[in-house]
Amino acid sequence: MATCRDPRLTGLTVYRVGGAVRDARLGWPVTDVDWVVVGATPEAMTKRGFRAVGRDFPVFLHPETQEEFALARTERKSGHGYTGFEVHASPEVSLEQDLARRDLTINAMAESPEGELVDPYGGEADLEARVLRHVSPAFVEDPLRVLRTARFLARYAGLGFVIAPETRELMRRLAASGELGHLVAERVWTETEKALGEPWPDVYFQALHDCGALAVLLPELSADAEALDEALGRLARLPEDIPADEEACWRWARLVEHLDVDARRGLSERLKLPKVPRRLAAQAALTRRLVEEARSEELDGAHVMAWLDGIDAWRHAERVAPLISLVSMEEPALAEDLALAWRLAGQILPRGLVEEGYQGRALGEELARRRRGAIDEVLAA
Repeated sequence: MATCRDPRLTGLTVYRVGGAVRDARLGWPVTDVDWVVVGATPEAMTKRGFRAVGRDFPVFLHPETQEEFALARTERKSGHGYTGFEVHASPEVSLEQDLARRDLTINAMAESPEGELVDPYGGEADLEARVLRHVSPAFVEDPLRVLRTARFLARYAGLGFVIAPETRELMRRLAASGELGHLVAERVWTETEKALGEPWPDVYFQALHDCGALAVLLPELSADAEALDEALGRLARLPEDIPADEEACWRWARLVEHLDVDARRGLSERLKLPKVPRRLAAQAALTRRLVEEARSEELDGAHVMAWLDGIDAWRHAERVAPLISLVSMEEPALAEDLALAWRLAGQILPRGLVEEGYQGRALGEELARRRRGAIDEVLAA
């Protein structure tokens, strides 16, 4: 971490800002440290060996720690969406002016390298009171702040945080203003994916629903309040032994598994989802349908074969176990049958049939017939 003894900072006025200050005071893990530099120019930064990386405003990377140092700046609304701002960075911009453009008071604190707190907007008091409160009425100039506030609530809800009533009102105003429609799809997904990785992801969607933002951004989820409640309850129920980097995508899959194909496709296309959450959502939906078929006593070998074919199990055997884990949460006996049926059917390989003389189309048909037969035996037992 950069310190006041760092020779590259000699002659610069720097402050640690944002999340590092907030989380250190909460006792929350500090993962990234960002700095604001007051009274400096881009030339002064590059002369000290910092590397410019900011495209829209002056941000520099420390050559050793790779921490971000941004020149103090102000912003003025000039268009729609979260990118519709004119940025002004100059040596005349004060620390207080830079902090004033931030979203929440708990994110508008700064700290000198020696640990002296600068808190012009009451962030420390709001940390102690466990309140997410906007810094200024300019909160409504950036629609992304609706999602960010909901995401911070998803992170800290377990600590007792709530959104201040006046901030909730600004979130409602933003949702009703049409500004949310100007958000770039990829940014909506980025914030949502981050929220799905927070300790209380259901709180994110509930907060968006309460202020009307969910109906604008994810209307497929907000249409049925009862279905939404059930979907939010599923977010904590994930398959066992899934990779940590897929946890957020699995939560997305559980959130949307009840939607029909058209609704899921509409969501995926509108948010421009990456392949993994799209694929997992489709697989979770197929698995949900399989459970429903079992409950209606319609399940037979053909349904199980269709499920295995639908998740491409024969080429991607690793997909089966997590989905059977989902089934076990609802129907343990069915999960046991599926596990045995999969194990037996999976032992029937094309190589053995080729040795028996099967080829081409006949090979594929016989392979499917025998696998179906193994599954039928398990279901009939």
